[in-house]
Amino acid sequence: MRKTSLITLCLAAGFIPACISKARTVQSGDPAGQFRHVGTFDVMDGNGSGVAEIVDVTINGKQLAYTDSENEEIGFVDISDPSRPMGLGTVPVGGEPTSLVVLDPLVLVGVNTSESYADPSGNLVVVNRNNHQVVAVHPLGGQPDSVALSPDRKYAAIVIENERDEDLGDGLIPQNKTGTLLIVDLHGAAKNWKITGADLSPVAAAAFAGDDLEPEFVDINHLNEAVVTFQENNYLAIVDLATGTVLNHFSAGTVELHDVDTEEEDLIHLDSTLVKRAEPDSVAWIDDECFAIANEGDYEDENGEEGGARGFTIFGKDGSVKYESAESFEHLVVSIGQYNEGRSENKGVEPESAEVGRFGDRTLLFIGSERSNVVGIYDMTSGTPEYLQILPTGIGPEGLKAIPQRNMFVASTETEVADAGIPTMINIYRAEDGPAAYPMIASAGDANGLPIPWVALSGLAGDPEDADVLYAVSDSFLAEGFIYSINVSSHPAVIFDRLQVSGASASLDLEGIAVGPDGNFWLGSEGNSGSRPNLVLKVDASNGAVLQEIELPAGLVDQRRSNGIEGIAVTGEADAEVVYVAIQRAWPDEGDTDKVETKIGRYDVATGEWDFVHYPLEPETNGGWIGLSELTALPDGSFVVIERDKGWGPTTSPNAELKALFQVDLAEAEFRPYDAPDGLVTLEKSLFMDVLPYIEANSIWTAEKLEGFAVAADGGLYVVTDNDGVDDAPGETVFLKLGQLD
Repeated sequence: MRKTSLITLCLAAGFIPACISKARTVQSGDPAGQFRHVGTFDVMDGNGSGVAEIVDVTINGKQLAYTDSENEEIGFVDISDPSRPMGLGTVPVGGEPTSLVVLDPLVLVGVNTSESYADPSGNLVVVNRNNHQVVAVHPLGGQPDSVALSPDRKYAAIVIENERDEDLGDGLIPQNKTGTLLIVDLHGAAKNWKITGADLSPVAAAAFAGDDLEPEFVDINHLNEAVVTFQENNYLAIVDLATGTVLNHFSAGTVELHDVDTEEEDLIHLDSTLVKRAEPDSVAWIDDECFAIANEGDYEDENGEEGGARGFTIFGKDGSVKYESAESFEHLVVSIGQYNEGRSENKGVEPESAEVGRFGDRTLLFIGSERSNVVGIYDMTSGTPEYLQILPTGIGPEGLKAIPQRNMFVASTETEVADAGIPTMINIYRAEDGPAAYPMIASAGDANGLPIPWVALSGLAGDPEDADVLYAVSDSFLAEGFIYSINVSSHPAVIFDRLQVSGASASLDLEGIAVGPDGNFWLGSEGNSGSRPNLVLKVDASNGAVLQEIELPAGLVDQRRSNGIEGIAVTGEADAEVVYVAIQRAWPDEGDTDKVETKIGRYDVATGEWDFVHYPLEPETNGGWIGLSELTALPDGSFVVIERDKGWGPTTSPNAELKALFQVDLAEAEFRPYDAPDGLVTLEKSLFMDVLPYIEANSIWTAEKLEGFAVAADGGLYVVTDNDGVDDAPGETVFLKLGQLD
């Protein structure tokens, strides 16, 4: 492949007038370093919870409280040791908790008790976190959605959304009972708190569908001014809590987006322009004059137009736009391989959460992407938003909380994938010295300055001459097959070029890649039990054209299953290559054996003949079936395979148990035709490296698919995981250098 120059991916943050003076959270910690994942709490296993949505922290930063709407409870977690969070139990709250804040030792919980959309109701439930007793219940007269606590701890604000019925009248507003903002005077005992309603009549008179206000989120600055988002109304208001009057109100407006993907076609095409209503969800004050909104979108109008501007906006409380992220947040997510292509026609990466914290001298803004399972962090200290880093989360990050007093940040997630063993979870991060650990691999800009799109890396191979270059392939998650060039000389590693494979006779599921003696690529494409064949492809490295296409023996193909060619390796001279392929799992013709055995195939290019050996798989584990995921030639003439289970999660759970490299000697193996009368000979293997501890240490929830292994020209050993295209998966890609060959 022709090598292109390495382009550094740089997100231009744009300029914000100096309006950033102090953050909503004023307690300070050590400002140094970047955030690293230090612990994960499985709320389902640790507390018996169903989900973890909104999360808050005690003043000392050592205990979390979170909402579990599924079980109508709130839960508590001890994070004194953030690397070993411990469940502290749950408290039922008599309905569906939608939000909470901690007013030590009390926890204020907004609880939805509505029997129908037409008859909304709810309570403010006050729980003592020390003894888990409910100390007060205040009826709210409607369905609460967000609760905020003032920095001086004198007021709480509760938005009463009274959400619309999306099945009534095509979900158009107005309908039902309008929402409002309630103000809680926290003076005295909890049972004696006074709750009054803000006068939102100026908002109702000016906003779209103002007779059905649907406030979504609220935050409070140091002046006891609340900023309220009205998502479906696409509106914002500033309310004085002391008087309950509206100080200012204005539309959240529209955002023009360029170079975004708008079609769900199993490809990422950054080529469309959109104009979208912002439709903010979360909001967070940056200082007493400016606030940030996450533009998720949640409304489809009578013309079928959806809102959601795919990024975040910073407003002054006078209504002026100080900064618009536009498409930059979505491009950032594309660059790290976590763009959820299945949301392209809707709301893209769907930013939902916003949080601000002051860490020492740094003011940081956190923006959560609900659909791409990441949190972007921006340093706002200088008055100019500067991209700092991006963190992986569990599936569907909902609650974000900065904990500056302990240099920490947490993100709670609301989605599980039960069949895969991926629970809802709370992930804990801590600011530490050194570079960010994540992402481990990201793409550079293309000729137009746009990030090279990628997801779901599979097979991996080293360039025979350049120790800084590896190659990877995409699997079937994308509609086309691609070869990626990776520069590994920096952290993160950088995808600097992408080559599309063209001219194949069938759809491709590229799972293996090797560089042939003439510099062209050999690829393994996994078939299925239906129409897609298992193929070996020789591909021109200069233009991606298929030069040769080889199928497995016809009789063997008749026995195929969905798990086919997963790895490929090449030896020999040009035009006389010997190509080896690894079949992931045992096919039905393996017969009755004491061990589950799959095959490694050998194809002689000169003669056009296939022959095979058996490979003995490890016994199946609690993590599911065992299979091969890679085949790599070592300089000494031996080969390494990846052998793995389907398990996710930490090794302390009965899920992930096998992610390993095994070494075999194929040069001395006795290969036979697949249907040899005496059967196939079984290889001997030896453990080359246990990769499971490395994956566990470098992922928030131990990744399932260890898919690629490569040896660089200087003997460097590299592995990569397949992120499943963020489809029912957290989406993080683990890309690691595991040392050097001896």
